[in-house]
Amino acid sequence: MKLGTYLEINLKKIQENSSRILELCRSMDIQVLGVTKGFTAKPRIVRAMIAGGIESLADSRLENIKMLRDRGFKQSMTLLRIPRLSAVDMVVEYTDCSVNSEYSVIKGLSDEALSRGKKHDVVLMVDVGDLREGVLPEDALEMAKDIAMLKGVRLCGIGTNMGCFGGVLPTMRNLNLLMEVAGEIEKRLGIKLEVISGGGTSSLQLVERGQMPKGINQLRIGEGLLLGTDTTHGRTISWLHQDAFLAKTEVIELKVKPSKPIGETGRDSFGKIPSLVDKGLRKRAIVALGKQDVNVDGLIPIDPNMHVLGGSSDHMIIDVTDVDENIEVGDQLTFKLNYQGLLFLCNSRYVKKVYV
Repeated sequence: MKLGTYLEINLKKIQENSSRILELCRSMDIQVLGVTKGFTAKPRIVRAMIAGGIESLADSRLENIKMLRDRGFKQSMTLLRIPRLSAVDMVVEYTDCSVNSEYSVIKGLSDEALSRGKKHDVVLMVDVGDLREGVLPEDALEMAKDIAMLKGVRLCGIGTNMGCFGGVLPTMRNLNLLMEVAGEIEKRLGIKLEVISGGGTSSLQLVERGQMPKGINQLRIGEGLLLGTDTTHGRTISWLHQDAFLAKTEVIELKVKPSKPIGETGRDSFGKIPSLVDKGLRKRAIVALGKQDVNVDGLIPIDPNMHVLGGSSDHMIIDVTDVDENIEVGDQLTFKLNYQGLLFLCNSRYVKKVYV
């Protein structure tokens, strides 16, 4: 039976990527948190990461963490999205640690943990320039003092995020700033921070070059481990697999048509104004995959002679004029994914997941 449109997942390649990243990071005494949000924490993929040596997991969605707990996963789990005040009970119940930036939420976590006879670990996020979550460096010490007074939480470390909102790159300068903040907290509070979390996949390049500031001892890796890419730096990571996830979709129409729409044009079905160049008659394939399943910009054709023109809710249109092979209706076209594409496809209930 033909599968039509599906996401092919190579567990062995995910395991190998996990192992290779761990080997590199361990050489610099850096712990790796395996980030599971990019594939909605599907248990078989999580097990492949663990088989590759990943010992601690992290996710931004409490629903994913709860599901993994319900499936029997005992690994340490960190919540990567700063918690909702309304969900402190779930955070304390299902996670070992959470990243935080708001005192009222941390106090809520402390109160909840005390009521359960537990202590919850907190990583204080410090904003060193990307302008997403985190206290400013000059405010971190006072926040740390306030956290230290709470009985139900333990300030186990500080961390930062880069490359996700402002596109700020990890550098020796901004990570050394994080280390300075850590040193000030340790000195003034008389404690030793267990975790100095220096970002995610975008920080791997510093590790590869041997430039990661000494003392940064944790990275939160998702994209690199899954896709072997580093979007922030616009690079593929040559020593990792880039094809652990492949989207395969069936051609449902194949016709030669003009490359520019005919007639008066307005906005498309998503409210955008199309911008199409007139290249004359072109052979176009329509496949059974659309924007309800994936942002079409998240798909990268395996064949470089294929060009994604765009899509609607249910269809994606691809220029196949210059492809060498003879494509027919019913054939499958294959695409690599960027991180955005992976997020969308793993969330689509219309796209089968096939493990190899």
